[in-house]
Amino acid sequence: MNKSLVALLIVCAPALAAAQAYPTKTVRIIAPFAAGSTIDILGRLIAPRLFEALGQPVIVEDRPGAGGMIGLDFVAKSPPDGHTLVIGALGPLAMNPALYPKTPFDPVQDFAAVSLLATGPVVIVVHPSIPARNVKELVELAKKRPGQLNFGSPGVGSSPHLTGELFKLITKTDVVHVPYKGNAEAITDLIGGQLSMVFTGVPPVVPLAKAGKVRVLATTGKQRLANLPDVPTLREAGIEGADVLIWYGVVAPAATPKDVIARLNREIVKIMAVPDVREKFAQQGVDPASSTPEEFAQLIRDEVARWGKVIRNAGIKLE
Repeated sequence: MNKSLVALLIVCAPALAAAQAYPTKTVRIIAPFAAGSTIDILGRLIAPRLFEALGQPVIVEDRPGAGGMIGLDFVAKSPPDGHTLVIGALGPLAMNPALYPKTPFDPVQDFAAVSLLATGPVVIVVHPSIPARNVKELVELAKKRPGQLNFGSPGVGSSPHLTGELFKLITKTDVVHVPYKGNAEAITDLIGGQLSMVFTGVPPVVPLAKAGKVRVLATTGKQRLANLPDVPTLREAGIEGADVLIWYGVVAPAATPKDVIARLNREIVKIMAVPDVREKFAQQGVDPASSTPEEFAQLIRDEVARWGKVIRNAGIKLE
């Protein structure tokens, strides 16, 4: 046998063996946020199905902290054998690297994308006292009253906060950001009239809108929402470039063998097509999704570039 071929086989043997035998032990899905978070719940919804498909235990392990960076950094530095995965999201993967000067990982170089899991839009919600029945009127009002309107978010650097900053940049309006410790507090102050508006996820808004406690002006998604069919998209409202989807997906350490990534992708795509799984995802206020590894990797690259620009233009920096 050719010596160079023998050498190549020796080098590749460990990776090939790992791919063929995978998995050989418990697979951990790291949730980089606390128990009860959307990421934690999504992980626990797919874990039993992955166990059935892979034939090895699949557990969800919460490693919260630093806006998701502790859990992601742990996985980036884990053995690249497919036994340690993490559910990444828009905030920690695409926004944090530009927000924090000392991010301990590179979202593009240090991870191998497996598959998208879910997406969900942000909605623009105002207090009923705000004299704006649509986004056009809201923009006009903000321009007439620079610095007088405000919007709340779950904190500086959160996805809703940066969605608001993107909206301000595109519409050239001056709306004051008010950070809270969580989304519930911001919603409470919106209902009480202390806030003009919020940029938030869909689930907490639907019952409030139906009760007349808030007014939903638009969704940042590319299509209208089934549970808010009368609410237009920002594009329909004449605002281009402000489409925002909060997304969730599985990634692995960068050097994970391609065969292992392909196996995981196949199983996740199958899982995300199961009606019961899709229904349970929808109950969490997200749209179930899946993708090829290449498609998800491209999404991450695009979002890192997009939000880096928004964060730089808004002058946001966190320590």
